[in-house]
Amino acid sequence: MSDLHALRDRMRAFTSERDWEKFHDPKSLLLALVGEVGELAELLQWLPAAEARSLAATEPLRSRAGQELADVLLYLIRLADVLGIDLAEAATAKMADSELRFPATQVEGVAPPRG
Repeated sequence: MSDLHALRDRMRAFTSERDWEKFHDPKSLLLALVGEVGELAELLQWLPAAEARSLAATEPLRSRAGQELADVLLYLIRLADVLGIDLAEAATAKMADSELRFPATQVEGVAPPRG
């Protein structure tokens, strides 16, 4: 069992024990996820780009970023579960597709156009 499956099962139990399933429809979970991404973005929003990595590696920003990233991950896992998507399987398939679409020998050091 993957760590994602263990987190999914723990989120299921957490939700069930609190009788929160009725609040965990896909739209509501997506909006909660977007809100958490916004909170993460807020932490880095006005940092100078050249210094963002080093500043985010120091406290208290590092701990705050970790908390927000955890919120994003947990809502993402819960949303995938409610939609019946195996997130580990979907991510593995997406990586395989990206490796085929963007061979390192052809795109090294280049940001390919979206599409």
